[in-house]
Amino acid sequence: MGKNYIKIRGASEHNLKHVDLDIPRDELVIMTGLSGSGKSSLAFDTIYAEGQRRYMQSLSSYARQFLGQMEKPKVDMIEGLSPAISIDQKSTNRNPRSTVGTVTEIYDYMRLLYARAGIPHCPNCGREIRRQTVDEIVDQLLLMKDGTRIQLLAPIVRGKKGMHEKVLDSARRSGYVRVRIDGNLYELSEEIKLEKNIRHNIEIVVDRLVIREGIEKRLADSTEQVMQLSGGQMTVDVIGGEPVNFSTSFACPDCGISIEEIEPRSFSFNNPFGACPECFGIGYKMEFDIALMIPDESLSINEGAISVMGWMNSKDEGSYTHAMLKALSEKYAFSLDTPFNELSDKARDIIINGTGDEKVTVYYESQFGNGNEHHVAFEGLVSNVNRRYRECFSDRMKAEYEQFMRITSCPSCHGARLKPSSLAVTVGDLNIYEATTLSITKFNEWVQGLELTPMQHKIADEILKEIKNRITFMLDVGLDYLSLSRAAGTLSGGEAQRIRLATQIGSGLVGVAYILDEPSIGLHQRDNDRLIGTLKHLRDLGNSVLVVEHDEDTMRAADYIIDIGPGAGSEGGEVIATGNIDEIMANPRSITGQYLSGKLKIAVPKKRRKPNGWIKVVGARENNLKNIDVEFPLGVFTCVTGVSGSGKSSLVNEILYKSLARQLNRARIIAGKHTRIDGIKQLDKIIAIDQSPIGRTPRSNPATYTGVFDLIRDLFAGTQDAKAHGYSKGRFSFNVKGGRCEACQGDGIVKIEMNFLPDVYVPCEVCNGKRFNRETLDVKYKGKNIYDVLEMTVEEALEFFKNVPTITRKIQTLYDVGLGYVKLGQPSTELSGGEAQRIKLATELSRRPTGKTIYILDEPTTGLHFADVHKLVVMLDKLAQSGNTVIVIEHNLDVIKCADYIIDIGPEGGEKGGTVIAKGTPEEVAKVKESYTGHYIKKYLKK
Repeated sequence: MGKNYIKIRGASEHNLKHVDLDIPRDELVIMTGLSGSGKSSLAFDTIYAEGQRRYMQSLSSYARQFLGQMEKPKVDMIEGLSPAISIDQKSTNRNPRSTVGTVTEIYDYMRLLYARAGIPHCPNCGREIRRQTVDEIVDQLLLMKDGTRIQLLAPIVRGKKGMHEKVLDSARRSGYVRVRIDGNLYELSEEIKLEKNIRHNIEIVVDRLVIREGIEKRLADSTEQVMQLSGGQMTVDVIGGEPVNFSTSFACPDCGISIEEIEPRSFSFNNPFGACPECFGIGYKMEFDIALMIPDESLSINEGAISVMGWMNSKDEGSYTHAMLKALSEKYAFSLDTPFNELSDKARDIIINGTGDEKVTVYYESQFGNGNEHHVAFEGLVSNVNRRYRECFSDRMKAEYEQFMRITSCPSCHGARLKPSSLAVTVGDLNIYEATTLSITKFNEWVQGLELTPMQHKIADEILKEIKNRITFMLDVGLDYLSLSRAAGTLSGGEAQRIRLATQIGSGLVGVAYILDEPSIGLHQRDNDRLIGTLKHLRDLGNSVLVVEHDEDTMRAADYIIDIGPGAGSEGGEVIATGNIDEIMANPRSITGQYLSGKLKIAVPKKRRKPNGWIKVVGARENNLKNIDVEFPLGVFTCVTGVSGSGKSSLVNEILYKSLARQLNRARIIAGKHTRIDGIKQLDKIIAIDQSPIGRTPRSNPATYTGVFDLIRDLFAGTQDAKAHGYSKGRFSFNVKGGRCEACQGDGIVKIEMNFLPDVYVPCEVCNGKRFNRETLDVKYKGKNIYDVLEMTVEEALEFFKNVPTITRKIQTLYDVGLGYVKLGQPSTELSGGEAQRIKLATELSRRPTGKTIYILDEPTTGLHFADVHKLVVMLDKLAQSGNTVIVIEHNLDVIKCADYIIDIGPEGGEKGGTVIAKGTPEEVAKVKESYTGHYIKKYLKK
């Protein structure tokens, strides 16, 4: 039987050059090529977009008005296209309520399991609560030995003060003979006087029986009578044995606490029936942190120790805040010139928490010279700032205040998100929060080892089957170190994508076109085989799997490879080579093929640089780190490696970066748990070069971020035309009035709001998308106006400004990091994470080095082709060559082999990680048997 194909004709989206292509269906197909060559344009903006559009068109016009219209991609024809599902990195839910459990739907099954097979306990005393029918209670009592003497007691008063005369009188008139009060038996016919101020327990003796055959009816009648009297509670006093409590409702017989009917929604932190009433199911609160409000306690108040909003002028004698603090210092005998950390505990407490009801006399002289004296109780720094934050309506001001806040666990649920009654229900001795905080590996062991009663088995077997299936898929994609309670917003792009991949496999769909965007991101080589096995399983179910990928192992496992290039941007957009791995390697036009075959390669450095100093993190214990001491070399290029979840990010991002940023850059952040960092005086600043966007709006672009646009505007302001009209450099900015087009305020596009549909952006009719007014565009330099310059690619601009050294130097670094295809004015919203990171890298390279800077990069190879990784390694080498310290978290072995020093964290992810397995040069780490990184780096060092 011949192969079926997805036939694409005339694809012209973005930089694609009228691409004609046949992609085999039901196979694992890899799309590769340089960053910016057009892979995503073909996979997502053409194939996926057309698949989605066709599905939308199959719906009714009524449904379509709510979903919005999808534009037809620029393609002449696509045949043989299946319904398309995109699993990319950008669609991760950043909602704080979204967790790994909710995304994978495992939590939905867990809620069902706990609602139907869970054992409720009293949230107060922890006693097991069971609800039984009268028949079940009678059957249980009849299991006692024949001849057992019992009394059926109806508890009508539990732990209440009073004489309870009416209760006893009512029992007497109802015909009952005996009553047990505080453990002692009384006849109701005698006079009973109780102490008014003591708590009493009163139980009416309803019946006294001897267990034997034929008492079933009497026992059932008496039990019903007890339940009516007590509201569903019964105590059976076994003569010569332990008393037994029964209940027909979910109520604790000891505490009298009743819990509501247990339903799946009782375990949902997104539903008022289950959510913690204090944090509303979020699990944490934002609270002002005194360590951020007073960052440097070695300063006195008069030296500006208090840096929180509203109190920054407390060192100025003319301010009201200073007057207040002066009044406090006079009353409680402390000096405003004493360093804050040397003040007495009482003085610190008064400043932070206030004077309570005690008033102080404040004398304040206004700027107009009016002095007055008034008596006020000081509410304290924390309460004052909290009140200001609550009363503030400006989002900008709120954001300023939030810099002094940190996330803390909810004081009521301690991060568990649920009501106490929901957390008191257990399955296998764990409540739902305890079960979901286990790592996936431990959770799997717990599920497999659950010991259930026959009744629970009948209820739970189907539920457990679904949970086990989904857990298996998560283990298969290398996510064994995560927990189900982990917030979805804290996941990396690769982790989020692999979770969605596991969910899709669990759905068991067939005949679908799955389109994935670099699922191997953040995955150690050791776990790659499991991911590839998952992709093959998805294919074997009968699906077409299209993966945009740069990973060598994944390419070698593919059925078919499509190489797009030859370059990036306007130089790409063509299909260079197609076929299996051997065909790609044999194609001389394919850069990918040349790297795969070894004709092109990233060379191992001939010699490693020696450190010029060390900084030492002492007692690192954030997340899974095991109280470790780690030394980082200075003046060299260091790679921090280890399997996913081993603790790399906790060490580098949470402890090293945050601690140094707080001390060197005065950042308002709290570092992860550690004792101290030694050797900081050898550094002057720390810079994190991450993949976050270079700006939040389309107004931000590579030219503005790198600062080259300022130089270009100076150049235009210096032309004869500009001088003749009296234009300054401000005239050539699209952010201020004067030279910009006022119709679109320099955006070049106008937003049209559409009811029921997404907002539509159309080019401005006045300036035709050129952002500037006509007079500004009339000013030209070498025949080009300011808009023409912004439309140039970095490569074109390099040639255009070759005689202007200051501009050339900045543009050259953009070109050196492989961004020759990016336009100078390309909006930041259109740049990928990898491109944003390289723009930041280029900006740093264009600065004059101090030799005392430490750079932190977290997986900079994300989205990079072999050729781009080669350029990146050269750039990192340049940074280190200037005497700077470069610390990179990385899995890419081509980068790791070029490092001067490696710190390998492990051995496993999650609880089994958090220790230093190996450290030293790549050659030294390769000799350590326990290191997975060392095992895989060996063959790369031989290349």
